[in-house]
Amino acid sequence: MVTRRTVLGALASAMVPVTVRAADHDREPEFLADRLRATSLPPLAQRLPKRPRIINLKEMGRMPGQYGGTVRTIIGSQKDIRFMTIYGYARLVGYDEHLVLQPDVLESFQSENDTVFTFTLRDGHKWSDGSALTVDDFSYWWNDVLLNKDLTPGGGSLILRVNGNLPRFEVVDALTVRYSWDAPNPDFLPSLAAPQPLVLVGPSVYLKKFHQDYQDKFRLQALMKENRVKKWADLHIKMARQYRPENPELPTFDPWKNTTTPPAEQFVFERNPFFHRVDENGRQLPYIDRFILNISSSSIIPAKSGAGESDLQATGIDFADYTFLKDAEKRYPVKVDLWKMTRGSRVAILPNLNCGDDGWRALFRDVRFRRALSLGTDRHEINMAVFYGLGTPSADTLLPESPLYKPEYANAWIDYDPEQANALLDEMGLQNRNDDGVRILPDGRPAEITIETPGESTLDTDVLELVTDHWRKLGIALFTRTSQRDIFRSRAMGGRIMMSIWYGMDNGVATADMNPGQLAPTMDDQLQWPLWGMHYLSAGKQGTAPDLPEAVQLTELLGQWQKSAHMPERTEIWHKMLAIYTAQVFSIGLVNGTLQPILRSSRLQNVPDKGLYGFDPTCYLGIYMPDTFWLNGGQ
Repeated sequence: MVTRRTVLGALASAMVPVTVRAADHDREPEFLADRLRATSLPPLAQRLPKRPRIINLKEMGRMPGQYGGTVRTIIGSQKDIRFMTIYGYARLVGYDEHLVLQPDVLESFQSENDTVFTFTLRDGHKWSDGSALTVDDFSYWWNDVLLNKDLTPGGGSLILRVNGNLPRFEVVDALTVRYSWDAPNPDFLPSLAAPQPLVLVGPSVYLKKFHQDYQDKFRLQALMKENRVKKWADLHIKMARQYRPENPELPTFDPWKNTTTPPAEQFVFERNPFFHRVDENGRQLPYIDRFILNISSSSIIPAKSGAGESDLQATGIDFADYTFLKDAEKRYPVKVDLWKMTRGSRVAILPNLNCGDDGWRALFRDVRFRRALSLGTDRHEINMAVFYGLGTPSADTLLPESPLYKPEYANAWIDYDPEQANALLDEMGLQNRNDDGVRILPDGRPAEITIETPGESTLDTDVLELVTDHWRKLGIALFTRTSQRDIFRSRAMGGRIMMSIWYGMDNGVATADMNPGQLAPTMDDQLQWPLWGMHYLSAGKQGTAPDLPEAVQLTELLGQWQKSAHMPERTEIWHKMLAIYTAQVFSIGLVNGTLQPILRSSRLQNVPDKGLYGFDPTCYLGIYMPDTFWLNGGQ
């Protein structure tokens, strides 16, 4: 059987014309004119692959653009230069706007039962320094990086292991590589399309300079000293990091390339002259010449954005900033749109089932308690007061934009019913109250819950003020504690957090082809069960194993999904997991479908008025291809 992915990969390749007409002067960006005149850069026809990826903008309802200009954006710290990798969204395989996988850097891909994956490279594709992308770059990364115990001590990403085994890698011919497992690996292709993608390839000609198997020992030591590292492996890792592009010398596939060596307060990214995409007129993307990323304190990013200091801003601003930013349209040539956030809930309350307090842990693991808290929360009031009625009261689950959405998941235990909530708490034996009306726990303590937040959004505190009033009617006293994110996570892992408020499910627009791991204990940052997540993440070496039957069942269902190569079976597993997760109220979702402000210069074209905004799978702006954005008036 050949999966749907095979057909999609083949069709996407077939739709690409064989050639693009030879470049003429009006197809060359003026930004590259000096290098072209000096012949330090070849003409466009020699820079592009023989079969570039052609983006037909008119079919997408957008306008072919013009070259030129600089776009400013603001980031909160140096590490946030990673947004350029996410926004640029150059991937071996990536999602389109409909969340269908398409070949991107690859010319085509084939998947046979999700066990054998064959990748075809674009003939003539080049890295940003002009060196050729070849199968040797895949071979180098596989044999000399992933299989090198110094560079990859753990033996590679868990995604590369099926039943504990790595795939067989082979070079089929000069343009083809293949990865084969004995059992299905449905995570493989989606992981290549992720915001932080699984890395399978690197610029071997450049990276061999930092590898002990290829570099002279004395030269390698000199490079280690120059870069202030003590081990050659640390040197290679530092120079090869693709996701956070801090090394300006590292060749890339991205539409823009970092030119600034950190530390710095401003990072300049310039167009990649060898980028592999063109528009329908044969003009090479990206249209925009340069991105400038200015570092600022996160707390004042909204103020700076509203003061005309950003030409494109999505991160660092929130719905709470919308009215202020919208008002900036009166003073500056900017436009502010609202995109729909893809999270299962904009904010969710997460009882810690791994809480270190024995008494509270027992209560949190009783589904009646979680359901009571959910029924005792007035989501309509939260939606109206905090989100101006623009969101949707919902459990923490998928959005209607997902093909897996069902109303019964969204509506599970969300009706505001204090009477039923109180009845459930009474049924649990918590009927006694003190003089303040607070319920008494079995061990004699008052039912006082401290809910913790990293305090990164005023929305959290606004929501908690309302929830405190709601739960008081249930006889539960709620107190808030704010701490920095690192401390917050450390406390959660140590079992010192009773309950937290955080985002809901990351991916609210999932398809059956996407991993349902967010519904099971799989990660240590899942605040409702961090120790169970760590146990899964470490293959049982850390944390503790789940001992709640429904959590165990979710983990088992995830294992079944990972072994499945058939869409109907994956879909059925997803629905089983969604039904369990929402019925058990493992996270108390409040409101989803909330909106994210996107600020842009009024000159910036092709930015959609509406879109889906989230980290995974939409890569914030990534699937809307910022390389196709252009500035009206050019420079």
